Amino acid sequence: MREEAARAARICAKSKQAVVSMFQEARMGKAVDAKDCAPLVEEISNSIARNPGALISLARLKTADDYTYMHSVAVCALMIALARQLGLDDEQTRQAGLSGLLHDLGKAWVPNAILNKPGKLTDEEFAEIKKHPSHGHAALLQGSGVPEMALDVCLHHHEKTDGSGYPKGLKANEISLFAKMGAVCDVYDAITSNRPYKAGWDPAESLRKMAEWSKGHFDEAVFQAFVKSLGIYPTGSLVLLASGRIGVVTEQSEKSLLAPKVKVFFSTKSNVRIKPEMIDLSRPGVNDKITGREDPAKWNFPDLNELWAGAALPS
Repeated sequence: MREEAARAARICAKSKQAVVSMFQEARMGKAVDAKDCAPLVEEISNSIARNPGALISLARLKTADDYTYMHSVAVCALMIALARQLGLDDEQTRQAGLSGLLHDLGKAWVPNAILNKPGKLTDEEFAEIKKHPSHGHAALLQGSGVPEMALDVCLHHHEKTDGSGYPKGLKANEISLFAKMGAVCDVYDAITSNRPYKAGWDPAESLRKMAEWSKGHFDEAVFQAFVKSLGIYPTGSLVLLASGRIGVVTEQSEKSLLAPKVKVFFSTKSNVRIKPEMIDLSRPGVNDKITGREDPAKWNFPDLNELWAGAALPS
């Protein structure tokens, strides 16, 4: 995991620069060439194949200023992991990644003052935001080699299964599988990331909230596959063990969604920090188990991200 996290950090940095350039060129009227994005999608895909948790978790740790660009990288990675979980073939998986990378291109035409506004948006500002799928779709139509899937995800990733989404108000079966995938990946990255107006939620808490919303918002089967692709307690989640120790999830286990690898570092019995120790909860003979998630805001551990991401964190 440590090795892949360092590699994933380099891929994240490179990908962000590529997305920044793509947005700048789009604003200047240059058409998107899907071929230019292919090597990037391939690198992200290879990282996910080696260790899904590394790049997905690091891409979540974006600054509020980075958000628009790194969000595209994160959704690309999440789409690839979800496509694999759903058993899509290699070409569909590549296209799913490309769709994630391009899904928010329309935000290139939304003023930064609206995108980065720290307070609540006015009705007029929200109406402006709601134009971004159509702006992006129109721009991608001018591009070359952009697959139908990417056009579809760009235009429809804000549709909801109960018909309350935008821009078309499509319902359940009117929304493609790929747009349903885009909706789940887009929301998860948005709520787990730091934004100008709020701190990101813990990954496990985010999945719990999304499960509450899933009736009417997400396709149930797609959402369940998404949870499997990340784990019930995704990397970076703060958890309480039966032993009374608190730890942070560092890696998923292939054996059980409920028994990831956890780095414990705090004793609730003594109320003190303890020497960090890695525990693989899925190993035979390990008697400890997760009893629930903990709210990072309640504990305010300043080095929480360093505990699981370590040297791979962007400096």
